[in-house]
Amino acid sequence: MAISNTTPISIRKATLHDAKALAELGTHVWTQTFGHTVSPADLQKYLNASYSTSAMEADITNPLKELIVATSTTNDIIGFTLMTKGSTEPCLASYSNHVELQRIYVHPDYHGTGVGKLLAVELEALARKEGFEHMWLGVWEENARALGLYGKLGFKEVGKKKFLVGDQVDTDLVMVKAVQ
Repeated sequence: MAISNTTPISIRKATLHDAKALAELGTHVWTQTFGHTVSPADLQKYLNASYSTSAMEADITNPLKELIVATSTTNDIIGFTLMTKGSTEPCLASYSNHVELQRIYVHPDYHGTGVGKLLAVELEALARKEGFEHMWLGVWEENARALGLYGKLGFKEVGKKKFLVGDQVDTDLVMVKAVQ
């Protein structure tokens, strides 16, 4: 599907009605991006825990999380982002009042159209409105597309952390930026 950079995109808070579509999109994007790095059994176990409809419902209703969606002109969910309050990493000890940008997922058909940036900007504005001073994230060190986006958005590497899916141990870069 060819998408124009002028395709109107709407941004809104996720509702429980979105859970199934978010589960499908999260499963698709995670599998496309990371699925080759883990065994099929570990992949399925991770997807069931993180991207089932019930897992997405839990994220939507969790008061410590904010889930925002991007929709196309046909109201299809084409991307989402998740902010998590109260999460931390040891390398963030010198950063006050921070919040985690836990996920930005965009359907591959919409890569390069600015959807990821729109979601990140919206989440940053929400973090600022809620009084957070810094936003942090963990990103797989081999995810060049995400690293490029986060660099353009002003995130800087401050450390590393391990990310486990079954027996597979990957390294995530921890990145942070000021939002005030």
